[in-house]
Amino acid sequence: MTDRRTFLATAGALAMAAMGYAPAGAAAPLRLGARAPFSFGHLVRQAREAATRPFQATPMPNWPILERLDYAAVGEIRFKPDHALFADGPGRFPVTFFHLGRFSPTPVRMYVLDGDGAGQAREILYDESYFDMPADSPAHALPPGIGFAGFRFQESRVAGPAAPDWRTNDWVAFLSASYFRAIGELYQYGLSARGIAIDIAVPDRAEEFPAFTHIYFVPPAAGSDTVTVYARLDGPSITGAFRFDITRGKAVLMDIDAALFLRRDVARLGIAPLTSMYWFSEVSKPTAIDWRPEVHDSDGLAMWTRGGEYIWRPLNNPPRIMASAFGDDNPRGFGLLQRDRNFDHYLDGVHYERRPSLWVEPLGDWGPGAVHLVEIPTDDEIHDNIVAMWVPASPARKGDEHRLKYRLHWTDREPYPPATARCVATRLGNGGQPGQPRPQGVRKFMVEFLGGPLAGLPYGVAPEAVLWASRGSFSYVYVEAVPDDIPGHWRAQFDLTVDGTDPVEMRLYLKSGELTLSETWLYQYHPPGSGA
Repeated sequence: MTDRRTFLATAGALAMAAMGYAPAGAAAPLRLGARAPFSFGHLVRQAREAATRPFQATPMPNWPILERLDYAAVGEIRFKPDHALFADGPGRFPVTFFHLGRFSPTPVRMYVLDGDGAGQAREILYDESYFDMPADSPAHALPPGIGFAGFRFQESRVAGPAAPDWRTNDWVAFLSASYFRAIGELYQYGLSARGIAIDIAVPDRAEEFPAFTHIYFVPPAAGSDTVTVYARLDGPSITGAFRFDITRGKAVLMDIDAALFLRRDVARLGIAPLTSMYWFSEVSKPTAIDWRPEVHDSDGLAMWTRGGEYIWRPLNNPPRIMASAFGDDNPRGFGLLQRDRNFDHYLDGVHYERRPSLWVEPLGDWGPGAVHLVEIPTDDEIHDNIVAMWVPASPARKGDEHRLKYRLHWTDREPYPPATARCVATRLGNGGQPGQPRPQGVRKFMVEFLGGPLAGLPYGVAPEAVLWASRGSFSYVYVEAVPDDIPGHWRAQFDLTVDGTDPVEMRLYLKSGELTLSETWLYQYHPPGSGA
């Protein structure tokens, strides 16, 4: 999990370090290499050919120096905005670069293209003069041209009373392996996406972290809200070529065109992977584990199936690594969402209530497969312990090729919300009735739904709860309006009696007659004694 938490730590440190640095004057030139032909088709062919050869890791002769560039040392290195790519145009969004360090030691070669990306590429050569760094920084010992760790797009350079200072505000960042992220409508970073995921939570197989090794920037059109980036991916089991068309609007949209080529068999090939952090929430919190009521970047997995069913699966911090699969054929979308937007539920200045939701919208036919959810135990908020991804049904074999397109929505909520009521809270407690001895092995659940057709139910008509569990039995099933005077706010409560410690899968939705009133709530319950 080092790569996941390092992305957040390093990007955050550099973003804070850059605050307040605003040199005057025109942009200083970047050192560029010789021109070389470029096209996306050529990048795809390079990736395909590379897949026929053994993987060669990037040499690390400078590791003794990079090892000394720890979190604190990298935080003192600031990219000078006057050296930003496109600082004076074209386009609205300058590009600044991350410095290499202990937690991001692999150089990424950066290129700027002539024209619209179907012409010539020139490498952007590293020079320590691009960075403001202390006189005693170990970075001074690095050789010229070593490369960069990653990049970010700064906010609009268009002036105006409400325009952010592009020197201190960024909205997209690529850093470490194939991780990248963007802010949403609430101007806050949170969860990350990845180019690919290889063998996450597969017994007896180590997870791989393929990396973007080459990045190409297309000069943007004047006044455009869209930037285009190409990337080469390389790793022990896979190679690839990506095109990112990234649009800065109210939310951030990324249209991704990916060509993937397998060097060897892969047990779990994760397409469009999302990675996030979930420590605890109102669902279930150990006593006095932390002063805050909730700590998480995302609180649930949402899915929209090909058949039109909307599904909400609250996240867990499980007692052991858990991998769940939700089968479908050509799904309409899935994502990790942050639905709880109430500051009082977090009470933290890092603003978990503003963390973006991230929705994957497949473009074209993805065929049969499953959305996989991997939940990893954690005891702190510094670990990204949640992964959601699409895994094709067909085995991933050496020599296979995958060409797919999808759109990422970095936004406040899912971009295509259901017409039915949404699940807004899941609460657990001791089963039984107040004032009576509480029975062993019984858990009470309270699941809240809000909106949709629930708001239009006639007076005196209560929804019906449709329940299912993989084992155990239900009792005290009851549906009532939440007494808060909010139209369409209902809750279903029930007791689950179950023995043993094996996980229980549950399913619930509300209906009235033949009319479905809510999305489907799924939950994986870990009975006491299982470590949960």
